[in-house]
Amino acid sequence: MENKTKIHAEDNRLDLLITREFDLPVELLFKAYVEPEIVAQWMGTKVIKLESKKHGSWEFETSDPNGNVVFKANGVIHDFIPNEKIVRTFEMENINFAPQLEFLEFESITDETSKLTMQIIYKSIEHRAAQLKLPFAFGLNMAHNRLQEIVTQLK
Repeated sequence: MENKTKIHAEDNRLDLLITREFDLPVELLFKAYVEPEIVAQWMGTKVIKLESKKHGSWEFETSDPNGNVVFKANGVIHDFIPNEKIVRTFEMENINFAPQLEFLEFESITDETSKLTMQIIYKSIEHRAAQLKLPFAFGLNMAHNRLQEIVTQLK
């Protein structure tokens, strides 16, 4: 099955361009990124903090069935325009990856469909290459599939 989330990675660049179209109005797609209860569901993580505003911050944490934290990430929201864009940093804790800068743009295609475009900028070409060696594309596509499924129920 083909991934609906597309990752465009040109050689010798510091960034990735990620696109995904959803069968959701842009307002619901945006809500999936800013409402803690919805984020927790589709990302399968605990939302410690999510201040969905300019100069806000966020923190997520995922634990294994025994309660051991296996993933923790945080960042700062630098720009926030409802239903249009979020600019934020993304930093994973206890992992040898430098913080990255993410530009998320939300676009209405029709009244019932929308598009998410993400540009992620890495510190170095090596950091980007290391990210791409992980099951990053698979995981992101799977998360976006869950987002579609969960948010469709909110319609």
